[in-house]
Amino acid sequence: QVQVVESGGDLVQPGGSLRLSCVASGTISSINHMSWYRQAPGKQRELVATLSRGGKTNYTDFVKDRFTISGDTAKHTMNLQMSALKPDDTAVYYCSANARSGPVWYTDYWGQGTQVTVTS
Repeated sequence: QVQVVESGGDLVQPGGSLRLSCVASGTISSINHMSWYRQAPGKQRELVATLSRGGKTNYTDFVKDRFTISGDTAKHTMNLQMSALKPDDTAVYYCSANARSGPVWYTDYWGQGTQVTVTS
């Protein structure tokens, strides 16, 4: 069993910054990658950024120059430093870990989300 918990969401003004954190715990043999997703009201969940084993990072184009992902999949931790926030960034942000747990091959485990609200 794997548990994923994200934190750090808050209400901020446009142009502000936030740092989100994610921790995976439980019976984890290995993590292939950890990702941040977000879902705004009335919209589908979308990928924001991914941290892969070995340190490779990938970003969705519209946040690439403002958000920075960091962490260590081997330590089951990941962060998302968000700068120059815009109202369109308002969403529930979710963390997922693609992990192998004992005899169970790689599968996705999800947190319950943390709310980010950007408004003046």
